Amino acid sequence: MELPAALRQVVDAQLQGVALADLQKASAVLSRRYRAETRDGKWHLSDELAAYAYLAARLPATFAAVTSALQETAHLCGEFSPRSHLDIGAGPGTALWAASDVWPEIEQSCLLEGSNAIRAVGEKLSAHAPVADVQWVAADVTTGLKNAQASDLVTLAYVLDELSEAARQQLIAQLWNLTEGVFVIVEPGTPAGWQRILDARAQLQALGAYIVAPCTHSQSCAVQAPDWCHFSRRVARTKIHRMTKEADVPWEDEKFSYLAVSRQPVALGGQRVLMQPKIGGGKVTVKLCHTDGTVAEALITKRDKALFAQARRADWGDLIGIE
Repeated sequence: MELPAALRQVVDAQLQGVALADLQKASAVLSRRYRAETRDGKWHLSDELAAYAYLAARLPATFAAVTSALQETAHLCGEFSPRSHLDIGAGPGTALWAASDVWPEIEQSCLLEGSNAIRAVGEKLSAHAPVADVQWVAADVTTGLKNAQASDLVTLAYVLDELSEAARQQLIAQLWNLTEGVFVIVEPGTPAGWQRILDARAQLQALGAYIVAPCTHSQSCAVQAPDWCHFSRRVARTKIHRMTKEADVPWEDEKFSYLAVSRQPVALGGQRVLMQPKIGGGKVTVKLCHTDGTVAEALITKRDKALFAQARRADWGDLIGIE
């Protein structure tokens, strides 16, 4: 997956004149903070250089993960056509670009971000976004929602890891109250990120939310530690992306976990592919999440012609077993 051309062009323009050595140093610091899930009262994106490092090193991957989650949501909520969008902890507006790519009919988007540095960059980027009315709100995610308007689509991407458990629960409840249609949460594809998704799933179900994705059922999750439910999206690296991360290969794999819930029930079905299928010798080995709430590895052969054909073409995170 690549960034949309309009976004890639404006990102490149923002990075012109920024010293590569500075980007590399800031990117390394940023990466350490994300991997350690550092919570020390400071913004991950606390200054202009960190914001630029995010554009160079992290934006393509987070865009790919959020877009993937939204694409699957759109596929399963076929009649959902959001006109309004609310994004919390917006960063440089990643979810704005992802949501408008999936739903071009979005007319208005409100983005709440507390870091002055990344918000300033995001405002410059969003001036080129295909959404007519983009509003930025300077506010912390834990205190800035009192004046927020309910929206058709609400997104919360890569935010929960920065909050305490109590703050997470409060924020999720507030955002569900502001959701008129669909609420999508994306977290890093780590065991800790998946646990936060599980906690949000249980809380939202208790509040009356209907599961959309990635689960094929509304029962308790059958995935057991040390395993965890996550997905992967291959991201094409631009030249500045490779140079900033001092990488040789022209791509990277972004691991992520996500949850989509709706105000309206959605027909759940099929079997979710929970790992990259292994193909060979006229058979496909694949781990599947079933509609009965179970998770199991399956060996699919040519005897099951229709399912075998789907499994051979399937990617990690796809649904199979649907006509």
